[in-house]
Amino acid sequence: MEYSDEIVTHCSIELLGSNDFPASASQVPRTVGKPSLYGSLTCQGIGLDGIPEITASEGFIVNEINKKSIHISCPKENASSKFLAPYTTFSRVHTKSITCLDISSGGGLGVSSSTDGSMKIWQASNGELRRILEGHVFDVNCCRFFPSGLVVLSGGMDAQLKIWSAEDASCVVTFKGHKGGILDTAIVDRGRNVVSGSRDGTARLWDCGRSACLGVIADCGSSINGVAVGAADNSINLGSPEQTPSEREVGTEAKMLLLAREDKKLQCLGLQSRQPVFLFIGSDAFNCCTFLSGFLLLAGTQDGNIYQLDVRSPRFSGLNFVIVIILESY
Repeated sequence: MEYSDEIVTHCSIELLGSNDFPASASQVPRTVGKPSLYGSLTCQGIGLDGIPEITASEGFIVNEINKKSIHISCPKENASSKFLAPYTTFSRVHTKSITCLDISSGGGLGVSSSTDGSMKIWQASNGELRRILEGHVFDVNCCRFFPSGLVVLSGGMDAQLKIWSAEDASCVVTFKGHKGGILDTAIVDRGRNVVSGSRDGTARLWDCGRSACLGVIADCGSSINGVAVGAADNSINLGSPEQTPSEREVGTEAKMLLLAREDKKLQCLGLQSRQPVFLFIGSDAFNCCTFLSGFLLLAGTQDGNIYQLDVRSPRFSGLNFVIVIILESY
């Protein structure tokens, strides 16, 4: 299923009551394996209730529209989609593209990085700027809160991994060892250890307390675009470590490490054992990955596919975009 962010933006603008309504095309998602369905939406004006008056091109129907959403269907193809407007937009936090964001465990704070070269902490309720985190050279690719919500982990194109205080914006730890930009990170349990994936093709495990690298978990020979750590189901054999794990490793036992690689491979291994669990070849470069449970995972590729895999079985289901799942709920 093909999907365009531009479509959501246009629908959101219309739903928010802007006077600059684009008379642009909209796209109703399709069943996997069939051609995309294209049509256009035209705004005829704004009603007395403040809701846009929208008409659809032939073959499409605007089923419902309000200030928060618009529901469009194509009866002939039995396809429909509901587009939701943003609840709130924080337009003053950054001036350019957002590369990463995260919310603290309590939901009170947000942290985000941008191609404008900045990384900022802001109030999640209203977007009010709280802290500016300065110290990386070049772009910051990834940022996330530790479970406490008081500390932030970031990785940048300067090949450095940094830990920050969300309270005073100080950089308390800097990890060095990668030879290429850091593209993603993961926090192990409560955060005594963290994992990083880099353009240099390695995934590393770090000891936050001693600012030291505990080891190279994987050396792929290809850029690692995304990493994820998850607890493994008891039915999954993670293997045994060849060497006794360091006493500084905390919470790595019974954990899986998932690596989304640029060379079209999705790799899974035991975080403590360093032993392979599986290696899956996809349709294009893997950009991101996450665990759904102790045996189910999702991974997205450059060509728009999302793969759902069951670690317990070599079988997998390929989805041509996760929006398929969302549409089925309407």
